[in-house]
Amino acid sequence: MLPERTASLRKFTSSTALKPEEAMVPSRSETPSILIVGASRGLGCALANAFLAKGWSVTGAVRGGGHTPLHDLVDTNDGGLVIERVDMTLADDVEALSNRRSKERFDILFINAGTTNGRPGDTIAEITTDKFTHVMVTNALSPMRVIEGLETLVADDGLIGVMSSGQGSIANNERGGRELYRGSKAALNQFMRSYAARHAGSRRALLLIALYYRGKHPAPPRRDTEET
Repeated sequence: MLPERTASLRKFTSSTALKPEEAMVPSRSETPSILIVGASRGLGCALANAFLAKGWSVTGAVRGGGHTPLHDLVDTNDGGLVIERVDMTLADDVEALSNRRSKERFDILFINAGTTNGRPGDTIAEITTDKFTHVMVTNALSPMRVIEGLETLVADDGLIGVMSSGQGSIANNERGGRELYRGSKAALNQFMRSYAARHAGSRRALLLIALYYRGKHPAPPRRDTEET
């Protein structure tokens, strides 16, 4: 359990011994529950699988109507997994999800989303306005809109978490490259920090996860597999 379940913001890097699913552990006697937005594949699907293995009730939100790796988990988990559909870049979709699940209270809300531009080597000046808008809306604005729109579904002493990236670090950016993706994750980090400041009196814990692998930042998601 996180110490002093307040609105303090914590980052976990490779030096943290806890796995992401172990960092998000409210203690409850009943079956705990988590809502993962962006669970169709990749990290989101892996988190869903990890929580299911621990006996949690998992609701995974996916974008679009196609079959995803998350759907493959339904038949093997005996009712423990519910799949919702939401495009988190659409405010109406987020509101509709909130209305559908309004009578529930989740122990954890976790947002996992990411996309990047097709040519990550482009400098920020070479990025088109449309691409800049798309990546920033997906990676920075939309996760915060989801948090603001679904926070009432989280228990008063629950946890709200978001997946960022080590590439969002300003201090650690010594190699350059992937400028748009880095900027979008840096923006997400700042927005989440502002949210924490605004909710300093809340009992809910807030978690920002920035993953590192073997001392290096993980590569941004592939456009065709990780965007939610």
